[in-house]
Parts: sequence; C-alpha cells; structure tokens
Amino acid sequence: MASTSSFDIVSDFDQQELVNALDQTRRELKSRYDLKDSNSTIEQKGDTLEIETQDSMTLKSVREMLFQKAAKRGLDLKMFEYGPTGTASGGRVTQTINLVKGIDKELAKKISKTIRDELKKVQASIQGDAVRVSAKSKDDLQSAMQLIRSGDWPVPIQFNNYR
Repeated sequence: MASTSSFDIVSDFDQQELVNALDQTRRELKSRYDLKDSNSTIEQKGDTLEIETQDSMTLKSVREMLFQKAAKRGLDLKMFEYGPTGTASGGRVTQTINLVKGIDKELAKKISKTIRDELKKVQASIQGDAVRVSAKSKDDLQSAMQLIRSGDWPVPIQFNNYR
C-alpha cells in the first residue's frame, strides 16, 4: 500500500527578520545626512507599518530604504501592501503599509485550479489560509512546487510541512 506525501502552500514572513529590517531602517534614518533632520518615524502596529515623515520625497526615500533592508534579509517585497498617503499635523505625510499574511479564498482557488489543470496525479485542498497539496509520488509533489514557483502570485508563497 503506497502512502501519500504532502506539503502546504502558505503565505507568511519571518517576523524577526521584519523587526531587524525595521531596526536597521530606523538606525539609518538617524545617521543619514539627507534624512537626519526629517524626524521620520516608522512603527509596526500589529499587521501594519506606519511611516510618518516631512514630505512625499522623504517618504519615498524611507520606503525604498525599508525595502532594501527587507530584501537583504530575505523578505519577499510582495508582503508589503501600500495604503494611501495622508497628511498629519504640521503638513507632515503619513502612509500605512499592510503586511500580507495568509492566502485568501480566491487565490487559494486559483492555486488549486492551476494544480488540478496541470498535474493529474496531484490533489490540492484548501485548508484555512493554506493549500494542502498531496500525491503518491514525491516527484509529482516536486512538479507541483515548480509549477507554483513559476507562477506570478500577488502574495509571497512558501512551502512547509513537507511529508
């Protein structure tokens, strides 16, 4: 009797790496000559980041700096979902960035449909905010991983629980 192997497709990020990237960004904000006097702040509140700075040009610089630090730490930049820019007191500019975590139902349906259409020996089932992929052959699972990696998904995709 052949046993089935499986893995989960998830969208997650390493919280500690994000904290490290934020700390590096804050340190560079205090030491960089062109941003030192801007009194820019970047705060994490749950699953959102809030950036406050003096103008839109500085906001762009702070965002780019954060994304460089995050990319160097191995974080996928698709995890950042921009909110609209707003104004704060004193003519300052703010922006909220949502941190994307989990796969929503519509995307999970697209992923499972892609797997079903391309690979006949592989089953995909939606389980909460993850997609469980199972097959009798580990080679088929490797093919499913390659198929998902080759797609352009709106969220960062990782594989875990490989059994």
